[in-house]
Amino acid sequence: MAAKRKRVEFKILAPQAEKVLLAGTFNQWSSSTDPMRRDSTGTWKKIKLLPHGRHEYKFIVDGMWTLDPGCPDTVPNQHGTQNNLIDLS
Repeated sequence: MAAKRKRVEFKILAPQAEKVLLAGTFNQWSSSTDPMRRDSTGTWKKIKLLPHGRHEYKFIVDGMWTLDPGCPDTVPNQHGTQNNLIDLS
């Protein structure tokens, strides 16, 4: 039986951005796998089905790695900065 997955919506308000991507442990930190879509309010969104457990992620806004302002949970990474953390227990 396949592991149960949970629907997670990632979003960031970036009305001036040309391109926003979602990168994290769930896609091997790919800078091309998960482009996000902008709605009429300038909010970029991406829905992922993720397995239970802890997942680290960041947004790539016009080439700049950016923390999710809507997620207060962060952990240090090997680059001396922080990653956002979600725990799907």
